[in-house]
Amino acid sequence: MDMQQLTKIILASELFNNGTPQVHIASQLRVNRDTVRLWLKSIAEFGLMEFLDQYRAAKKGERQKRKISVQLKELVYSIRDRERDCCGQKIRYFLKEDHRISLGTTTIYKVLAQKYQLRTKWKKNQVRGPVPHAEEAREVIQMDTVDFGDLFAFTAVDIFSKEVDVLLRPSLTSYDGLIFLETAMARRFDGHSELIQADGGPEFKDEFKANVYRFADRYRVARPYKKNEQSYIESFNRSLRKECLGWTKYKTNQLPELTKELETYLTWYHHRRPHIGLNMKPPLPIT
Repeated sequence: MDMQQLTKIILASELFNNGTPQVHIASQLRVNRDTVRLWLKSIAEFGLMEFLDQYRAAKKGERQKRKISVQLKELVYSIRDRERDCCGQKIRYFLKEDHRISLGTTTIYKVLAQKYQLRTKWKKNQVRGPVPHAEEAREVIQMDTVDFGDLFAFTAVDIFSKEVDVLLRPSLTSYDGLIFLETAMARRFDGHSELIQADGGPEFKDEFKANVYRFADRYRVARPYKKNEQSYIESFNRSLRKECLGWTKYKTNQLPELTKELETYLTWYHHRRPHIGLNMKPPLPIT
């Protein structure tokens, strides 16, 4: 126990009782004036001797770290499982929205690390290439495909609103690309975008390219080996695998059941799943 600090508390009380202003007390004792103010407030509330006893007790040993209850840990785990392995920020959102519980993101990740193997999300000092920029919905739409064996998922994302669309096709031709272009633009993206961007795959050539200007003012092919130019759709593709279809190789005859599963997923994605880029709101109003 620092006896000099206790002496300063006693002197502060005596000086204040003698009419010395708090700012002068702080200057004479070489203590921050906020510290003096808190001392005097506690002395007025508890009395000098009681406050000194409380001060001594508070300074004995290290404070115990706040413990997270087993029930709260289980709630964190259940939210992660229920919301398709969502991140700590989204778990924090659901804790507050659904249970009125405030818990820091760092604490949530510490809890998750006790049960799950968490992967590093990014690399520091990684060089970032240019990416399309949008200031309103339907300004930029990125498109791509994901290989699921005998089926291929054609994917698209509005990089501003974060709305997405997915269509499973049995082949990877430019005709399949055209079917996806017509379907996605009609049912999800209001029929038009200022810019559509895709990679240089064969599914985005020939018939797709010949029709893309029906739905966009400009068409841009992302540079090869520059995945950052397709960062938004690449991010969604990872979410599609992680949260819905996984890394399984599917057969063509599974198309109908997987399409139903996708419809359920897209409804959840648009109306339930909070998006960090949208201030923890889903792309569309919650239903």
